[in-house]
Amino acid sequence: MRLTCMFSFILLFGAAGLVVFIHLQDPEEIVHQQTPGIKYNMGFQQPKKDCVSSNNRDRRLRKNTADGVATVKQSDSLHLSENVPTKLQSTDRRQSSIMFAMKDQEKGEEINSIRLHKRRRRFIIKKSPILISMNGSILNLPTLKSEDRNNNKWKSLYQIQRERKRIMRETCSKYKSNNRRIITPYHVSRIFVEDKYRVLYCEVPKAGCSNWKRVLMVLNGLASSTKDIQHNTVHYGNYLKRLDGFDHKGIYHRLNTYTKMLFIREPFEKLVSAFRDKFEHPNNYYHPVFGKAIISRYRVNATKEALRTGSGVKFKEFIQYLLDVHRPVGMDIHWDHVNRLCSPCLIDYDFVGKFESMEEDANFFLHLIGAPQNLTFPKFKDRHSNEERTTTKITQQYFAELSPSQRQRSYDFYYMDYLMFNYSKPFEDLY
Repeated sequence: MRLTCMFSFILLFGAAGLVVFIHLQDPEEIVHQQTPGIKYNMGFQQPKKDCVSSNNRDRRLRKNTADGVATVKQSDSLHLSENVPTKLQSTDRRQSSIMFAMKDQEKGEEINSIRLHKRRRRFIIKKSPILISMNGSILNLPTLKSEDRNNNKWKSLYQIQRERKRIMRETCSKYKSNNRRIITPYHVSRIFVEDKYRVLYCEVPKAGCSNWKRVLMVLNGLASSTKDIQHNTVHYGNYLKRLDGFDHKGIYHRLNTYTKMLFIREPFEKLVSAFRDKFEHPNNYYHPVFGKAIISRYRVNATKEALRTGSGVKFKEFIQYLLDVHRPVGMDIHWDHVNRLCSPCLIDYDFVGKFESMEEDANFFLHLIGAPQNLTFPKFKDRHSNEERTTTKITQQYFAELSPSQRQRSYDFYYMDYLMFNYSKPFEDLY
């Protein structure tokens, strides 16, 4: 009997001791004891109200405002939404849990932790998405100066711009389901920045992009003339800043106050121009990376030499690659959609120029932004200067190699670009 009572007493004492131990355990230590891969207080869970006081939340909100996140005094076309689970919101939740666990820590450790979270917040602010209304720019097409309003040429070009923007907006409204989207660094990664004349230029390859970069470099004071700038300097010199290189506040400010422009080109013509440049001339990147994969997949009885070098890709093989949903190698900016490169339904471009009327459109744009009068858009061909430019006639010769079905599928592939920028169907049998 005594033995039974003693054994029961030991069990009760042990259980009580275990309860006390669990009760006294530090929550921060529990985090380190979890199985790897399991997160404590996961970001998308709603934080408990009793963890952080409303005063703490207010202080964090004011600090985020100072860092450029809640820029409520700016245009309401761009703002953070509380209903969208962004990285910044999940960061706030993690901060709430950390602040709760840090209550009883020493002052020195608390200061170090705060500094760490400031660095994390700055990183997240730079990479977090931005909510912006579609076509919500504060700045519209620059107005004509009073002395230009009687100039029939400028008035005509101004009306052309208004019409291009109208068609672009209507297409976006018709085919895009939401009028609010998220801008990420990816969406602005192809936009180049010129701060002196406050210009944002979205690069569209094979639509005069090399010469436009030369113009931006001259505007920025990096060169005195476009003729002095070599091709490699333009593309590999890293003299021009990209918009995704700025922090959240810098991106917001420039999107809403700078003149945003892009130049586009007839999609089939741009495609043929890219093919001729990358596959009909020696190239130590496109031949081994794209050429070898294309020949290997689409050429029957390919020679060992062709498989080794990737040279000699035929236009029909290139189109097979382009239309294949299981491409052996990924997409490239030289033949991607303008709709994906520049996101015109997300970013309200103030000026839309066309390669077909490049000289007229480009010089009109330079006039609108007040560029030096001696600066005009260069006419020279950047690469393969002895070769004829890709024209409508040359484009039709290449597409004549394809079957009607391949031409139709190619048109379908670029359909949004044709529609958004008001290009006519390149062949009569297309529907």
